[in-house]
Amino acid sequence: MDTNKSYIKTEALSTLKYSKLKDYVMLVKLRLSLVVVISSVLGYMIAAKGAGNVIDIIKISIGGFLVTGAANALNQVLEKDFDVLMTRTADRPVATGRMKSSEAVMFAGVSCLFGISILATFNPVTAFIGMLSLILYAFVYTPLKRYSTLAVAVGAIPGALPVMIGVTAFEGTVTLFAFALFVIQFLWQFPHFWSIGFLGFEDYNRAGYKLLPEEDGKINRNLGLSSIFYAAMIIPVAIWIFLRMDAGLASTFSVILCTLVYIYFSYNFHKKFERTSALKLMFFSFFYLPLVLISYWLF
Repeated sequence: MDTNKSYIKTEALSTLKYSKLKDYVMLVKLRLSLVVVISSVLGYMIAAKGAGNVIDIIKISIGGFLVTGAANALNQVLEKDFDVLMTRTADRPVATGRMKSSEAVMFAGVSCLFGISILATFNPVTAFIGMLSLILYAFVYTPLKRYSTLAVAVGAIPGALPVMIGVTAFEGTVTLFAFALFVIQFLWQFPHFWSIGFLGFEDYNRAGYKLLPEEDGKINRNLGLSSIFYAAMIIPVAIWIFLRMDAGLASTFSVILCTLVYIYFSYNFHKKFERTSALKLMFFSFFYLPLVLISYWLF
């Protein structure tokens, strides 16, 4: 009987540990954080042109992940009362009460401290950009979402800083090339986010978020045109990188080709303006940025 009780207790503890681990995975928004890390690492590798080292890549990965995780944790603390109103976020640990806000804030503080400290081993510029990204995301973008569609543009800034972090980690300063990659990632986010926002419009409205332009309570029909515009703006940036930054012809061709496909899906979204076209745009947007950055790294 005692053996059975011990077994049951062990199983319960194991389940509890698993649940806590799962909650922390949700708290840091693991998939989003990994996308950020990949952007930073590719930015470093593009700048290094084969001269980088594995230790630096590991440091960027850990430092970037910790800072991003901290920003996401703070975001969930600040939005806990609104997360419960949306289907896709209702099960988040802070929103449900499985994790106390104080625990999440403590985690964010420790993660930020260690993450920024790791980035600072490269240079002060990289550490500053990392801290700026966290502040803009958690304390500017997060509250602004409830008041203005300007939040999308503001949120696109910390969303585009990871690639700059990677470049500055190697270069030691914000170069024109770092800024150009930042601009590409900044522009990429508008069709990407708007397709997601279109699919989750009812959820966002339920929580009181003002992320999409509206007309008579419905999504503004010009959203697709705006997606086309922002996607198209990437092409002159790619050409400028080719002319001024000595980027390879193959990489420039690859980036322009990917962008033309991105424009096509944006146009398709504008023309049909329904769930399927938004899904296609969203899914391609997930592949677009890695393809562009890998093109600049390989070619």
